[in-house]
Amino acid sequence: MPPNKLFIDGRWEDSACNRFVDVVNPATGELVTAVPDADACDVDRAVAAARASFEKKTWRGMDPSKRERILWNIGDLLMKHREELAALITRENGKTLRESVGADVAPAADCFRYYAGWVRKIYGETIPVDGPFLNYTLREPVGVVGAIVPWNFPLQIAAWKVAPALACGCSVVLKPSELTPLNALRLAEIAMEAGLPEGVLNVVTGYGATTGEALALHQDVDKISFTGSIATARKLLQSSAVSNLKRLSLELGGKSPNIVFPDADMDAAIKASLWGIFGGKGEVCSAASRLLVHQDAHDRFLEELAARARKLRVGNPLDAATQMGSQISARQMDRILDYIESGKREGARLVTGGERDTQGDNAKGYFVKPTIFSEVKPEMRIAREEIFGPVVSAIRFGDADEAVRIANGTVYGLAAAVWTRDVRLAHRMAGELKAGSVWINSYNSFDSGSPFGGYKQSGFGRDLGSYALDQYTNVKSVWVAL
Repeated sequence: MPPNKLFIDGRWEDSACNRFVDVVNPATGELVTAVPDADACDVDRAVAAARASFEKKTWRGMDPSKRERILWNIGDLLMKHREELAALITRENGKTLRESVGADVAPAADCFRYYAGWVRKIYGETIPVDGPFLNYTLREPVGVVGAIVPWNFPLQIAAWKVAPALACGCSVVLKPSELTPLNALRLAEIAMEAGLPEGVLNVVTGYGATTGEALALHQDVDKISFTGSIATARKLLQSSAVSNLKRLSLELGGKSPNIVFPDADMDAAIKASLWGIFGGKGEVCSAASRLLVHQDAHDRFLEELAARARKLRVGNPLDAATQMGSQISARQMDRILDYIESGKREGARLVTGGERDTQGDNAKGYFVKPTIFSEVKPEMRIAREEIFGPVVSAIRFGDADEAVRIANGTVYGLAAAVWTRDVRLAHRMAGELKAGSVWINSYNSFDSGSPFGGYKQSGFGRDLGSYALDQYTNVKSVWVAL
């Protein structure tokens, strides 16, 4: 990929501005390259290209079987280039190569293949109505979609938005995080190789305050799909209100409770709890950051979890033996360390970790040791606020009612998990937990066919599954007088 370029209308384009964003390898602190901090003029060109492709019907007017094949081809090409893409993501993000392949590239490929299968299955219905009428509905593409994706799973979440939008016949302007823009640019290149027409997928890079805001305020963008913070979501809602009332779908993170009852399969629960918070170095929206353990199992559960956490190999994410890589940036590392200090001040007991990892070459990057707090109270900051790092807060509970009260006692409602062999208790908990996903005897289980999204301030709308198609279509009711 050429440096300092945007991908607009099927080709590499110079930015109209003269501002750039450095892309830094967080494991080493070294400069990888730079990309434009696209301004409103650049976003205008990208949106114009998307609008032109939409109005000319170069994509939505194509035979459905051809569109289906192109989306499937994108998935195949992502897997063909998985090693290259994984290395790119690891250098941008700091996660391990294993995670970049297994939790970014492979799910992204599967997502494109899944939505390829929907292309010929998006249709309306006939409705019996009073009077001499034939009434039927059409499901039509919403138009130009702005997709704003975060840095933690940059390729996977881009696929969550781009694939269903394309399946519905929309054109897209993709805005990746300024920290991880390179995989999005490569995705656009691969989509063109797969046969996607010019202008259907455009990529603009830059900061949220410049590129993101220009996209959110644009009068010719019909819908924004966003994954990120509550603070940014509030700005997007305001931008929609003052521009063209564009539709929004929002996935905004969480403070997910991972609830362990004393009859659980403890080995399975400990393993899932370990990776539920330390996988992806804790920079996961659905991370198991609140560990609720029944008082009868709490002490021995924490002891074993801490023993395993201390053995995790933290270091160079390009090394196949590494189990946890670096945080995304110095700013994020400092934020995590600040939360750790907050936990100490408020009286939580630090079981393990709790500091920056500077051993050997780790001193060059932004590494934090896997951290476990016990004796955490629900009102503590580390139990209420999303840390977005490898820090778990363990909380005791006495019965199911108390577990539900603690679990639901935050502004978030993205995900939750329950560990028990009691099937009645498991289903009762699933019904009472206010979360968009509830896992029973598992954690962070995903499939392209199953919807993902939040309750409360974790957002609205859904990615994945057939439910995502509702975000990218309009329903038209047609009346024919007979």
